[in-house]
Amino acid sequence: MEIFDVVVVGAGAAGLFCAGLAGQRGLKVLVIDHADKVAEKVRISGGGRCNFTNLDTTPANFISDNPRFCRSALSRYTPRDFVDLLNKHGVAHHEKHKGQLFCDRSAEDIINVLLAECASGGVTRWQPCRISSLHTTGQETVSTGEQAPRYRLDTSNGPVACQSVVIATGGLSIPKIGATDFGYRIARQFDLPVVATRPALVPLTFDEAQWAPFAQLSGLSLPVHISTGNKKSAVSFAEDLLFTHRGLSGPGVLQISSYWQDHTPIRLNLAPGSDVAQQLLQAKTRSRKLLANELAAIVPNRLAETWAAQGTALGQPWDRAVADTPDKALAALAERVSRWEIVPNGTEGYRKAEVTAGGVSTAVLSSQTMESRQPGLYFIGEVVDVTGWLGGYNFQWAWASAHACAAALAQAKAV
Repeated sequence: MEIFDVVVVGAGAAGLFCAGLAGQRGLKVLVIDHADKVAEKVRISGGGRCNFTNLDTTPANFISDNPRFCRSALSRYTPRDFVDLLNKHGVAHHEKHKGQLFCDRSAEDIINVLLAECASGGVTRWQPCRISSLHTTGQETVSTGEQAPRYRLDTSNGPVACQSVVIATGGLSIPKIGATDFGYRIARQFDLPVVATRPALVPLTFDEAQWAPFAQLSGLSLPVHISTGNKKSAVSFAEDLLFTHRGLSGPGVLQISSYWQDHTPIRLNLAPGSDVAQQLLQAKTRSRKLLANELAAIVPNRLAETWAAQGTALGQPWDRAVADTPDKALAALAERVSRWEIVPNGTEGYRKAEVTAGGVSTAVLSSQTMESRQPGLYFIGEVVDVTGWLGGYNFQWAWASAHACAAALAQAKAV
């Protein structure tokens, strides 16, 4: 049986980064993953250029049952630290907007950096390799007085023993690239609670009949102000929205989806920064154009025509000239455009979710080390109940939690 100091389960962003750092600190590290390829989520992220961090990262950009949990790791490994690593490897990158950093060339550059860091640490990697069981050995010391391996893993490559296990298996999002519930099963095996999981950063869907008038807008994108929640818990974003055949997508919708609760509405201002009511009333005094044409000066033409056509169904005379439209009807249209309240019937699910919200409860993890209350068992990255906003935040959590874990593993070894 081969013996390692650490076995990292999961060859994604967090797992590879943790393995490389731990190996460089003198630990004997093995990475195991059931997939053929490493870091597939890195490979497909950011349109193939990987939005690998966000310069403006703060704990406020993350969702968790314990919002303070991520503070320690994020403060000890910052976006600038990861940028320095990329600069050391000669990876060209740029800021797109709102602090979002992308590779100039390809997401493959990030994967190559992770693999180079692992190589520098002498990390062993078994892929593809499946784990059939993970359990404690029941041993504390050997005859020499040294610590015996705490854990045994039975794998398709044979049994392996280690002192520490790091679970970096991600969440349930994008099953076609290998997402599984392995990490949650391991947590439950050791009686560690798991916060209920759900798709996050995911498109929202609507009842087919309800959405029929808007399905024709598929492909239309526009900047909006989007919000959800009541007065005490309201959350809002100013981002772009994208109409789809089944509902809504785009950055604004992906952001709000992480906060949206079943059977509750979202609210959309389709003309942020515009006083729609005032503009339509002014147009009434000087224009003989159709109301839809005047509205098209405020929102995209296709959207204006769709709203005008909705007038009959809503009992509103929006199909006439603006000069012939009663003020009440103009006010009703302005309210509809500025505060469109609709209730999604669901999401596109894990197959299109960028991340998984929920996960291993932070109540049983150390924010300093990422070790669970089960000695020697660590959880990092997406498998933990820490979920970032769209825009590079989830990768920064992967780097930061991996760094915290690797430092703790090295310290434990030294002791």
